[in-house]
Amino acid sequence: MKLWGGRFTKETDKLVHNFNSSISFDQKFYLQDIRGSIAHVTMLAKQNILTQEEKETIINGLNDIRSDIENGTLTIDSSYEDIHSFIESKLIERIGESGKKLHTGRSRNDQVALDMKLYTRDELFEIDVLLNDLLNTLYQMMEKNLDTYMPGFTHLQKAQPITLAHHIGAYFEMFQRDRSRLKDIYQRMNYCPLGSGALAGTTYPLDRAYTARLLDFTDATQNSMDSVSDRDYLIEFLNSLSIIMMHLSRFSEEIILWNSNEYQFIEIDDGYSTGSSIMPQKKNPDIAELVRGKTGRVYGALLSLLTTMKGLPLAYNKDMQEDKELTFDAIDTVKGCLSLFNDMLKTIRFQKCNMEKSARCGFTNATDAADYLVKKGLPFRDAHGIIGQLVLLCIEKNCSLDELSLEEYRKISDVFEHDIYEAISLRTCVEKRNTMGAPGKEAMLKTLEIYKDYLSN
Repeated sequence: MKLWGGRFTKETDKLVHNFNSSISFDQKFYLQDIRGSIAHVTMLAKQNILTQEEKETIINGLNDIRSDIENGTLTIDSSYEDIHSFIESKLIERIGESGKKLHTGRSRNDQVALDMKLYTRDELFEIDVLLNDLLNTLYQMMEKNLDTYMPGFTHLQKAQPITLAHHIGAYFEMFQRDRSRLKDIYQRMNYCPLGSGALAGTTYPLDRAYTARLLDFTDATQNSMDSVSDRDYLIEFLNSLSIIMMHLSRFSEEIILWNSNEYQFIEIDDGYSTGSSIMPQKKNPDIAELVRGKTGRVYGALLSLLTTMKGLPLAYNKDMQEDKELTFDAIDTVKGCLSLFNDMLKTIRFQKCNMEKSARCGFTNATDAADYLVKKGLPFRDAHGIIGQLVLLCIEKNCSLDELSLEEYRKISDVFEHDIYEAISLRTCVEKRNTMGAPGKEAMLKTLEIYKDYLSN
């Protein structure tokens, strides 16, 4: 059954039907379609547009259809144009004439707009839960690694010593912002388009605010043309999903580096690695690599929808059907990546000795050596030059700053005393940095308290 056809004198061409059809993918939101229809007929009965008996008959029929789809006794038929026509057709088959009144005061345009919003909102909540799970994992890793020293990098070169807890904390901040973005999107998108009709509302005395409350929306939308053609919330959502994937990809890149023979900072559990078909020694970080690779897939969905929407006049256009497949794929991709990435993280073993050894090499304490001279009264620019000379000496001798003798220090500047060694020790370099957001233990403990409070609320 089509939801239209009275004006037409012949059947749609088979190829046109297949090209036009969306049921292969929009069947994903059969639950949302049924929920929206139940709210709609409840409102119609409240407004005396339907009788109470008609309302109960329709709702019982819709609930039966939902149950039958869920238990497998009713298969969604791909010969229908979309999920809306399938459900309405089955309803009419089952309850007769009352089923034909389901669509009273409603267009497929506002029906589709509602279903997509409900589906997106449901998926937004699920992704938020996955992000919260990941944040809990990161928090636990931070708690356990307040004293795990490692090098911090800029330009992929060793820069200054930090702790693993501090490094992980940077990703905690990223994923925390991701949750914040989802919350912002929810607040903007949570307005109900149902009752907007095709584009100009309806002459029926609908109570749109009541329908909105039934569906847990903040309120009804204020402009019927915008209501059926708004895809801003999807573009925002895909943008947020893209940023989540960007953060996952950055973290994955570090895991891939840390897992390499050159770094040897971590060992990934066998359950989250694969081997080589030809090289028996290989243990590959495939999950991290796939997460990194799938990031472009989500970016593609965002760019696709932006391109689709950029030239569309008001109000609804069939182009907007293209909002679904790529959005569904992006959602599934992000959910899968978050879940697997979190599980992989939980099994990673950190090679703490290798991390600390790496931090001791590469002159990560050079800035602290310069700060030592500043505290002795030298201008920072002069101190910078002196330490640069000492680094050159270390390179010639193939040693670290810690290994130079006091005599060698004093040949370049007589300001140096024996306390230089304590000033540039790894522990001092990290633990003396206790300004807000720094890696020192005192600062990190305060940060962890803030994160703990955030997660508990």
